[in-house]
This record gives sequence, C-alpha cells and structure tokens, in this order.
Amino acid sequence: MKELYRLSENLKMLREQYGYTLKYVAEQLGIAYQSYQCYERGLTVPTLQNFIKLAKLYDVSMEELLE
Repeated sequence: MKELYRLSENLKMLREQYGYTLKYVAEQLGIAYQSYQCYERGLTVPTLQNFIKLAKLYDVSMEELLE
C-alpha cells in the first residue's frame, strides 16, 4: 500500500510541477479525467500501458514514479 500512496503523491507532484491539469493528463492517457483523478487519490492504479505513458509524459522512469 505504501507504493500506491507514493505513486499517487508523485503523480500529483509531477502534474503540478509541469503545470498540467487533470484533464490534460487524462487526455494524454486517453481516459476520463475522473479516472486519472482516482490515480492521484490512490483509489486505483494505472494500467501498465498508462503507467508507461505517464513515465514518458513526465520524462521519468517507471521506478521513479514509485519512489
């Protein structure tokens, strides 16, 4: 569960650092903004495909998303 909490915090931190909106990130992933919002709240985890897209979007490794 710690990993999920770290992931959600990192996703929110990165999104805010880049100045992206929830809607923008969701559009980049091809999902509803509410679905992405659940990632940041730690309610759900991204699919592997979306996890890869997030790492590319933020120019970080997948491991870094969990650190």
